[in-house]
Amino acid sequence: MTSRASAKKPDELEDLIETPRVPSPPPHTTPAARGVHVPSFASFQPRDLRFTSSHPVAHVAWSCDGRRLASVGIDKSVRVWVPEKSLEPRSAVQYNVGGHDYDATVDYVVWNPTHPELFCSSSQRDRKIIFWDARQSRAVQSYTHHHPPSQINYAPDGKTICFVTTSNQLYFMEYGKAEGEAKPQWNPMKREPVTASTAMFNHTGDGLALSYIRSNTLMILDYPSLSISEQPAAHVGGCLAGCARPSYLASGGNDSIVNIFDMSEWICINTITACDHSINALSFSHDGEYMAIANQGSYISICAVETGLPIHRVPTIGPAPAVTWHPSKYVFAHCGQQNREGAPQVAFLSLFGPGM
Repeated sequence: MTSRASAKKPDELEDLIETPRVPSPPPHTTPAARGVHVPSFASFQPRDLRFTSSHPVAHVAWSCDGRRLASVGIDKSVRVWVPEKSLEPRSAVQYNVGGHDYDATVDYVVWNPTHPELFCSSSQRDRKIIFWDARQSRAVQSYTHHHPPSQINYAPDGKTICFVTTSNQLYFMEYGKAEGEAKPQWNPMKREPVTASTAMFNHTGDGLALSYIRSNTLMILDYPSLSISEQPAAHVGGCLAGCARPSYLASGGNDSIVNIFDMSEWICINTITACDHSINALSFSHDGEYMAIANQGSYISICAVETGLPIHRVPTIGPAPAVTWHPSKYVFAHCGQQNREGAPQVAFLSLFGPGM
C-alpha cells in the first residue's frame, strides 16, 4: 500500500513546509511590561513642504530645545523655521550674510547641543564651515578647510566639533582662545586625520564611534587619545549611518540592516530588518524607545528599539538622506528630493507625528 504522503507530488510537498515564524521578543522587553504607551503612528499623516528645485533638501536638524528646525540644500543659505508657528516657506528665516560663497550650495547643518541659538553649516563646494547665531543674520565665524566637509557633529559640551570630509578623513575643531586672540573662537586642532565616513561623539564626550563605507566593522575610539577600544563587526558591504543614545549605538549599512549595540559590552542586542534598501540615516526618539530609519526607498521605517520589531512605515515623497526626531516629542523631520521623468524635480521637507 502506498502512503498518502508518498503519493503527493513534489510541489504539493513543498506547500506543506511551514515558513519559520519570527520569534516573539522576551516578555520583559515589550512596551506593556515596561509601562510604555505606544503612540498610534498609523493614525498620523506626514506634513509635506515642497519646493521646485534641481537640488534636494539635503539635511535637517532640530535645535536642542526643539523650538527651531533648520534645513539646507535647495539654495545658498540656511533656512530656520519655528514649526509651532508656521512651516510656510516665507516664514523661514534665511541665514546667508557673511557665510557661504554665492555659488555654493549648503549641504549640512547641526545645532549646538548646549545652546538653542547656535548652529553651524557646511558646504562641499566652498569647503567652508560657518558658525551662526540665530539671533543675528550675519555669520559669527567662517573657517575654510583644505578638503570639502561632508558631515559635522558637536561634542556633548558644545565646545568641540568633529567633521568628516569627502575624502573620508576625520578632523576636529575646538572653541577657545588661541595664542594672540582677543576672544574665544573656533580653531582647528592639530591632529593626524583618521579614516572615517561618519563620526559621532558618545553621550559623555569621552569616546567616538566611526564608520567607513568600505569597512564591515565599526571603530570605537577613546577621546581625546583617539586610541582604538573596540571594533565590532557590523555590516556586509560597508557601514553608512549611525546614531547613539546613552546605552545603545545603532548602525546601518548597504545590506539594508540596522544593528543595535550595547555600548557597555559591545555586543549586538538587536538586528532590525524592516527596510528593503540601503540605509541613509538613523535617529533615536527622545526617550530611546523608537528608531526612525531613512533609506533609499520612498519610506521611513519606525521600529521599537528594545524588541527590534517594525511598528509603522511612513510613506515619503522620495528617498530621504536625513531623518531626525524632535528632542522632546514623538515627531520627526525628514527631507530629500523626488525625481520625476519629464517633470520638474521636487525637493521636500516633511514632519511626521502628533499635532503635525
